[in-house]
Amino acid sequence: MRQYRLPVLIVFALFSAAAVYGCFNLKFTFDFSQFFPRGDDDLAFFLEFIEEFEGDDNFLLVALERENGVFDSTFLENAHDFALKARDLDYIEGVQSLTTFVYPLKTPFAVTTIPAIHRNDPSRYQADSLRIMQDERFVNTLINERGTALVVLLKTESLINLTGEGDGPSSIDKSKALMAGVEDLMANYDFEDYHYLGSAFFQKEMVDMQVREVAVSAVISGILVFFIMFLLFRRPLGILVSLVSIGLGLLLFLGLLGLLGRELNAIAALYPVLMIIVGTSDVIHIMSKYIDELRAGKDKETAIKITIREIGMATLLTSLTTAVGFATLLTSRINPIRDFGINAALGVMVAYVTVIFFTTALLSYLSVDQIVKIGRQQAFWDRLLERAYQFTKTSPGKIKIGAAFFAVFCALGISMITTNNRIESALPRGKKITEDFLFFEKELAGFRPFEMAVTAKDSAQITDFAVMTEIGRIEDYVKQFDAVRSTASVTAIYRSINQMFNNNRPDAYELPTDERTYAKYQRLARQVPALSLNILMSKDGKKARITSRLNDLGADSTQAFLARTDAWVNANIDTSLVEVRSTGTGVIIDKNSEYIRENLLQGLGLAILIVCVLMMLLFRNWKMLIVSLVPNVLPLLFAGATLGYLGIELEAGVSIVFAIIFGIAVDDTIHFLAKYKLARDRGMSIDDAIHVTFKEAGKAIVLTSVVLFFGFLVMLFSIHPPSVTIGLLISLTLASAVLSDLMLIPLMLRWLDRE
Repeated sequence: MRQYRLPVLIVFALFSAAAVYGCFNLKFTFDFSQFFPRGDDDLAFFLEFIEEFEGDDNFLLVALERENGVFDSTFLENAHDFALKARDLDYIEGVQSLTTFVYPLKTPFAVTTIPAIHRNDPSRYQADSLRIMQDERFVNTLINERGTALVVLLKTESLINLTGEGDGPSSIDKSKALMAGVEDLMANYDFEDYHYLGSAFFQKEMVDMQVREVAVSAVISGILVFFIMFLLFRRPLGILVSLVSIGLGLLLFLGLLGLLGRELNAIAALYPVLMIIVGTSDVIHIMSKYIDELRAGKDKETAIKITIREIGMATLLTSLTTAVGFATLLTSRINPIRDFGINAALGVMVAYVTVIFFTTALLSYLSVDQIVKIGRQQAFWDRLLERAYQFTKTSPGKIKIGAAFFAVFCALGISMITTNNRIESALPRGKKITEDFLFFEKELAGFRPFEMAVTAKDSAQITDFAVMTEIGRIEDYVKQFDAVRSTASVTAIYRSINQMFNNNRPDAYELPTDERTYAKYQRLARQVPALSLNILMSKDGKKARITSRLNDLGADSTQAFLARTDAWVNANIDTSLVEVRSTGTGVIIDKNSEYIRENLLQGLGLAILIVCVLMMLLFRNWKMLIVSLVPNVLPLLFAGATLGYLGIELEAGVSIVFAIIFGIAVDDTIHFLAKYKLARDRGMSIDDAIHVTFKEAGKAIVLTSVVLFFGFLVMLFSIHPPSVTIGLLISLTLASAVLSDLMLIPLMLRWLDRE
């Protein structure tokens, strides 16, 4: 070992230099299409749908507020000027606003237009206001019901990145450039308040949040680890070795992600916490064993060899099981979850390699007095673990009853789990993006897109009177729900013409009821530019879309709404004439709730199977297999129960908790059983082996669990609610895992591993 330590340190120095370069190439991304469940039939249909029409994310809404009402000449002039100048911004394809909207007007000589708002004639504001506030096309879409916010709709390029290919700017680069242009333009006006809603704004703000989360979690985790290492070692060199080892593991991991071109998504804030606490756990186990061997009188060379042989193998197995827990996330259909699984598994192995080679190389230079200050804390841990051992020996009945009650408690909580996750639940606390999202939810039409694709069957065309009537009936049915705040379809053209022929009365915005009138309107409709029609009807005239925006009901509630709508369509629409299918970005993302539970069970089942194989290879004893698995089932049940009792929605991000818990919780079990096996192989009795295991492995197990508990609690400082939930869940359940290990494993060993 001694002859290799300097070359090892030099190699790690070279790796560090490459990692620093890699860190400067880290990419952060946020794209709603990342959360599309791959391999889904509805997704395949949606991709064909937007190929035929266009995406439903291609808008940026800008709400301009004036608390005393928007019908003010100065305000309207500024809003109109903003709308006109926004047309010249990059990635803007069109602008719509009440200040630019005109009504068609039928005269004896021709069709002309009149403005919806006569901006230059305040005497007509009252009449304009009354007409606009009765027009369903505008209320909740371009103006709120109170008349205090005017919306400028900016039609943008589609930002859905479905292939990840292309030589031009990425979607996040487009979003940042677009929002920078809008912000620069907004700075020229003195509006009381303004709010944004749209994919470009979401992308920019969520990526900014991710960068902030990674930096903050790394700093806070580092402070926490310093404090823990100070309490453990009380020597500058001992603290320095542990901190440098942990920090180097994090640097190498992030640098490797940068060099590999791996993008960091919405769950990236977990990486620093994960790497720091996994690295801390490995460092504590290695250093504790090395210190014990030095205190037992071994020289440095021998102590390092024994440490690597005994703890290195157990730590390798725990790293493999943790990596397996993360790798099972590959069963998910959701790309950010799959990416997290791959990256986290890679990170765990990077941490292991760093500790086994770099940390042991540094330790080989140091004596026990240089690493740790032996004091009263050692006696405290000895007394605590001795009491725990005696309790397992004298009170097995209490442990059994407690485990039974705990299992029942968990079962009740699990029955209360909901997957009705909402967009709001994933937005950062106290940020403009959340404030603006809630403003649009309360005052306007909200964000969640909902589309219905209508296909004319056989020889029928969308423009046929019978087909158009069916589309109108569907649209009228959907509009009656409070959650549906705006709708649009190709019927709008014929409704508008009908309204024009009826002196633009708001109540005349409806389809003609007879085919003769419809034919007359159709001749006028043919004069509408094809570009305007193509976003609502396909070029071949066989398909049409009904596009809507829903309130943020939640995934399960939206699914119930869709089921009710589909049932109504099947019962009331002539399905021999048209085929109707629900689709849209929101519908596709909401389908994740169907797959989360399925992937969760598949992933855990696969993790348990692989861990079983690893345990059999290590212990070659089916009894040990049972002993290793049972104590780790209870923490998983507790995680599910916590979700249920706290009313936390089980969504894509939170679903990774179970893989993390199983992968990490089984580590302590492996360390306990590995030490127990060594003791038994030396000829000790069952009780003596358990006693020695409590003394020698118990302290490291408890200490690493304390580190894990407080390490994941660092996530409470996050402004991202799912990250807070993940941190809280993992901390609580890993605390239950160490209790489960120390109480149940001795009980089961005495039962199964008989003399």
